[in-house]
Amino acid sequence: MKNLSKIALGLGATIGALFLLNSCAAGLPKGATAVQNFKADKYLGKWYEIARFDYIFEKNLDQVTATYSKKENGNLKVENRGYDYKKDKWKESVGEAKFAKNPNIAELKVSFFKPIWASYNVIDIDENYKYALVVGNNTNYLWILSREKTIPDSYKERFLAKAKSLGFKTENLIWVNHTEKN
Repeated sequence: MKNLSKIALGLGATIGALFLLNSCAAGLPKGATAVQNFKADKYLGKWYEIARFDYIFEKNLDQVTATYSKKENGNLKVENRGYDYKKDKWKESVGEAKFAKNPNIAELKVSFFKPIWASYNVIDIDENYKYALVVGNNTNYLWILSREKTIPDSYKERFLAKAKSLGFKTENLIWVNHTEKN
């Protein structure tokens, strides 16, 4: 009986690890393509998170920003910051992103907990690099980003239409509050 319990426990841990690794797998959702002729240098700097799905690692966060800078090794430093309104404190996380193929294709892998890497794909961006639609490897991961705390309706509608056409359940998006707390 003890051996059966050990086998079941081992099998459960293995299945759990495979599930975790699969959820962090690289790639794009079916039908999506990463931006071609991507200009990483124009993408650097601060972005405001306008909308996202409800992820455990961003639970209860408002005023969320992501700041990207170039590292000496050619990868990108990723600094995420958000205000946890339930705990009344700021949360920060620093990670690294690297291009999955080459720097001219906006298909990246990002890690905040090495050696686990997850997909980070820019699938739509305006010509001035002010507004971006970012997805993970499946339809469970989506972010709408802006250089400002708001986004024009034209880009909001464009990104929502594109996401819906790829099977994302945009009605489940959380629209991030960027009103500063006193």
